[in-house]
Amino acid sequence: MVGDLHLIEEETRSVANVGQPGHNPSAVQGVPGARAVAIAPSILAADFLRLGEQVSDALAAGVRRIHIDVMDGRFVPNISMGGLVVEALRPLAESHGAVLEVHLMIVEPDRYLVDFHRAGARAMTVHVEACPHLHRTVQRIRDLDAQPGVGLNPATPIGLLDEILPEIDVALIMSVNPGFGGQKFIASSIDKVARLRRRLVQRGLDRVDIEVDGGVSADNIGALAEAGMTIAVAGSTVFNAKASVADSVNLLRSSCAASGFATR
Repeated sequence: MVGDLHLIEEETRSVANVGQPGHNPSAVQGVPGARAVAIAPSILAADFLRLGEQVSDALAAGVRRIHIDVMDGRFVPNISMGGLVVEALRPLAESHGAVLEVHLMIVEPDRYLVDFHRAGARAMTVHVEACPHLHRTVQRIRDLDAQPGVGLNPATPIGLLDEILPEIDVALIMSVNPGFGGQKFIASSIDKVARLRRRLVQRGLDRVDIEVDGGVSADNIGALAEAGMTIAVAGSTVFNAKASVADSVNLLRSSCAASGFATR
């Protein structure tokens, strides 16, 4: 019990320092520094009249992970897209060696795993809140030779991932309430990422990527990288009317570089 209390106190001190002036991320025990961050544009914010063009622009800018939000109007209060969109983007992704990642914000995701894999998804993330038999779902994704990921809504504690962490490739932290793009970033997500990264390192699972989805921008991507994020989902930050896709991606890269982190 005393050891557990010491661990909690040590974690609290480390997390409290994240983002403070003069703080060196590599000096935080359990929070690795200089971890390359993958930029994963979310096509939910793209102009669907020019979807192929905009995804091509992202790939030409060096992006190698495209995030596809799948919503059913039940798990989240919105309906988005399905396997046909994945299938349409598959040739573009394959021509650049990129991964199509489906974020399944749906109930009963097991019913659709094979269909999405056939369409071209090579990474699939489900939600702990939607999967009563999570280990089975993750194993099915692994059996399809896809990267399994598990997501958490903002109010869901990271402790619910404890049993499944050794089985997954990606842990996704929602930094907005899922369902709609363009929402305001929940600032406490930075602390949540730092606590999860520390937990992964302590358990020898630092190979697991931490993906953050919702409100990621040039203003917070550096702090998120410092906390331990390794995949940044960006929707309206990349696909918008203010700048080209390439310029938007490069702005995110520059913001990471300014905080001492490479991008991939």
